[in-house]
Amino acid sequence: MRVAVLTVSTRGAAGERTDTSGDAIVAWAAGHGWQVAARDVVADDTAAIARQLVRWADGGAADLILTTGGTGLTATDRTPEATRAVIEREAPGIAEYLRATAWSAVPRAALSRGVAGVRGTALIVNLPGSIGGVTDGLAALEAFIEHAAELLGGKTEH
Repeated sequence: MRVAVLTVSTRGAAGERTDTSGDAIVAWAAGHGWQVAARDVVADDTAAIARQLVRWADGGAADLILTTGGTGLTATDRTPEATRAVIEREAPGIAEYLRATAWSAVPRAALSRGVAGVRGTALIVNLPGSIGGVTDGLAALEAFIEHAAELLGGKTEH
């Protein structure tokens, strides 16, 4: 599987913050033997986020695009809006599952507004920006992510 990692952080894009959540996603992908096909850091800007998602999805760069950051309640958290603007079909069960698996241990997971959906053959999933939120989200994805990628790649036998 080819994975692209988009970190959404104004401070990260300015070089003022280390991208630890992006690093965690890269390590997770590598641990599965998957290729990290692309990685970038963009500011909390709806247009910039949407442009990168479209570039990777439409260019066939990745089977799975994981974003980290910009999913909270602050005025600058715009990742869900950017993602909704570019996906062709939403996959609400994925986002619901990510939140539900974290709630019992981290009630603040309910504050995440992350979404998931499909553009072309790429699955786009929003993860929180905290290292704990990313780690929890990646653990939850373990249950189905390979099967989702297979379905989007055309392998529809069950």
